[in-house]
Amino acid sequence: MERIYFDNAATTALDPEVLDAMMPYLTEKFGNPSSIYSYGREARLAIETSRKTVARLLNAHPAEIFFTSGGTESSNTAISAAVHDLGCRHIITSAIEHHATLHTVEDLHARGHASVSYVRLLPDGHIDPENLEELLSRSEEKTLVTLLHANNEIGNILDIQAVGELCKMYGAIFHSDTVQTVGHFPFDLRNTPVHFITGAGHKFHGPKGAGLLYINENVRIKPLIHGGSQERNMRAGTENLYGIVGFAKALEMATANFEKDSSFIKGLKMYMMEQLKKYIRGVSFNGDVLGRSLYTVLNVSFPKTEKSEMVLFNLDINGICASGGSACTSGADQGSHVIRAINNNPNQIAVRFSFCKKNTREEVDRVVAKLKEIL
Repeated sequence: MERIYFDNAATTALDPEVLDAMMPYLTEKFGNPSSIYSYGREARLAIETSRKTVARLLNAHPAEIFFTSGGTESSNTAISAAVHDLGCRHIITSAIEHHATLHTVEDLHARGHASVSYVRLLPDGHIDPENLEELLSRSEEKTLVTLLHANNEIGNILDIQAVGELCKMYGAIFHSDTVQTVGHFPFDLRNTPVHFITGAGHKFHGPKGAGLLYINENVRIKPLIHGGSQERNMRAGTENLYGIVGFAKALEMATANFEKDSSFIKGLKMYMMEQLKKYIRGVSFNGDVLGRSLYTVLNVSFPKTEKSEMVLFNLDINGICASGGSACTSGADQGSHVIRAINNNPNQIAVRFSFCKKNTREEVDRVVAKLKEIL
């Protein structure tokens, strides 16, 4: 049975070209980037070349780019530093952030390091900008605003420019989890009012375990991980050499093919939406699906029946990979905190389908046919 993979927001397949770029660093170019002999210098050069590539593609300065193990570490670093090093005693976030943000914020709050406010959500899943401004204007302490650029479950996209300008106006620090958008949209960080953004190579056909933390050059923070002087004293530990090379290569390819890939993938999303509406009674969609939304994500609600409660399980048996809520909680599935926050309808079952450049319309047809059968 041929597998259909519609869970690209969870992770993507490593592109063969990216693997080719990584291969030499998994084999003969194995030097430690901190060693001074030629083997080590060769490795160091690969990392710094990758840093320059990533900086160029995001229109940032190479000194603002730090390589990490992924989005989770990057968000933990930025949020903790905003509190411990930048003096933020109040955090504004939302109930539908990724757990890498929510759990970090909850931990800081529980330890008494910061108070927390949750910005109001609109019915379509966007944050309420008026409420955000109200929270900022009322805040008596230095504030960190941490909001997802694009939600990993429903796909809603934040107006990062508007939020950044608001933070600037009120002297707040702004961290945005951009894991679902780096590698999927063009960035111009020189002209974006943000202090920290994050990235993860495995979301755009790069390797797992390689991530990005952008720290605006006007911000001075201390490291989260202590030890050697790697990453300009910002992240100790021998660098993930081949991961970093793969991250840069994947971002380069994603940027070069953005127009073509994004319009193709958006076409798949729209096609699946139409087909579901046509063939499945009572289907609805979560988030601002036709508005400011990821072209990669379609979050679908099916009416709750005995059959639809088992829908993910039945799709899996038929070789179809999709997710219910966030992939990071599958197994002990308590349902999705995002869906609960925006659409707390107990009579609906939410399933996220997420697409990439490798998917096809024929796969959409097969999934819709299978759903018709299951439901």
